[in-house]
Amino acid sequence: MIPARAWAAFSATVPLRAHGIARRDPGPTDVQLDILYCGVCHSDLHTVRGEWGTPTYPCIPGHEIVGRVVAVGNAVTRFKPGDQAAVGCMVDSCRRCASCTAGLEQYCDNRQVTWTYDSPDRHTGGVTYGGYSSIIVVDERFVFRVPDPLDLAAAAPLLCAGITTYSPLRHWNTGPGTRVGIVGLGGLGHMGVKLAHAMGAHVTLFTTSPAKAGDARRMGADEVVVTEADTDWARKAAAGPGIDLIVDTVALSHDLNPYLASLARDGSMVLVGLPPTPHPAVIANRLTGRRHSLAGSSIGGVPETQEMLDFCAAHAISCDIEMIRIQEIDQAYERMLRSDVKYRFVIDMATLKE
Repeated sequence: MIPARAWAAFSATVPLRAHGIARRDPGPTDVQLDILYCGVCHSDLHTVRGEWGTPTYPCIPGHEIVGRVVAVGNAVTRFKPGDQAAVGCMVDSCRRCASCTAGLEQYCDNRQVTWTYDSPDRHTGGVTYGGYSSIIVVDERFVFRVPDPLDLAAAAPLLCAGITTYSPLRHWNTGPGTRVGIVGLGGLGHMGVKLAHAMGAHVTLFTTSPAKAGDARRMGADEVVVTEADTDWARKAAAGPGIDLIVDTVALSHDLNPYLASLARDGSMVLVGLPPTPHPAVIANRLTGRRHSLAGSSIGGVPETQEMLDFCAAHAISCDIEMIRIQEIDQAYERMLRSDVKYRFVIDMATLKE
C-alpha cells in the first residue's frame, strides 16, 4: 500500500481536516497519479454534510481530478509516467452490461458503478477516497488524457461540470440552428453556456441575478433573461419560436413550469442539478400541450468524457475558476451556498504539504 496525504470529513458538522490514507499498489492495468488540482463540486458539500444520506466517515470528496502520471501497471497501454491525465466521477463499473459496453457506464444496468468517493471499493474492501488527496490509483479504462492546450487547473472542473452539461447537449443534438436555454450561471451553468455556444446554438441564459448578465454574454449567451425582474418572460418566450432544449443546472428546488411553457413544440427540458428537496409539481398540460419532454441526465460515459475534453481543447474552452488552498475548503463550501464564486473553486493540491 502507498501512504498518501488527504483532507477528510469526519462528521457532517465539523470542519474537514488533514488525514493520512493508504492507496493500493498499482495493479497490471492501473495508473497512479500525483494529484495537482481538484475541483470543488456541490456534490462534495452535499455528501460530506449528509444531505444525500449518511456517508462513510472519514469521507474524502473530490471527483474533478487532474494530475501527472507517476507509475503504470505492466499491461497499461495508453499512459506512461509524465503524462498529464484526469479522473472524473467514476473509477469502475461492471463493464459487462449493455450500458457499460455502450460506453454509458454511469447508467450501469447492474448498478455496479464505483464512484470516485464514498463508494464500495472492490479492491480494498473499504470505500473509495476522492481527489482531496495527494495521489490516486485508478484502472486506466477510467483515466482520461488531458490535451496539451488545456490549462490543467481550469480543466479540472470539466470532469464533472463540463461533462454534466456536454452530455445532454450532445444527446439532444445541439448544433447550428438550435435554440438552447441554460438555467443558472454557476459551476455547471457557465459551462453549459460556453459549450452550447461552441456547438453553434442560439443560447439563452435564465438567471435570478442581474449581475451575471455581463459574464453570460462574455461566455457566449445571445440572450439573458433575469426571471425575477421580468414576470412575463415565460409568456414572451412561448410567443416566439420557443426553445428546443433547456438544461436546468440549478441545485435548489424551484418551479419548472414556466420553463416548460417556453419550450418549442417537441422541446425538451433536462434536469442536471440535484436539489436536496423536490421541485414543485409539474402541471400536466405543460407537457401535453406541445408534446414537451421532461428528462434527466447524469454526467457522461468514458468515451463521451474524453470526447468532451478533446472538444474543449479544440475550442479553447475551460472553466472560470478561483484557486484555493485545501485549508480553505470549509469557507469555500459556505461561499458556494451563497453563490459567491465565479464560477468553480479548484484546490491547489500542493497545499496539502503545508
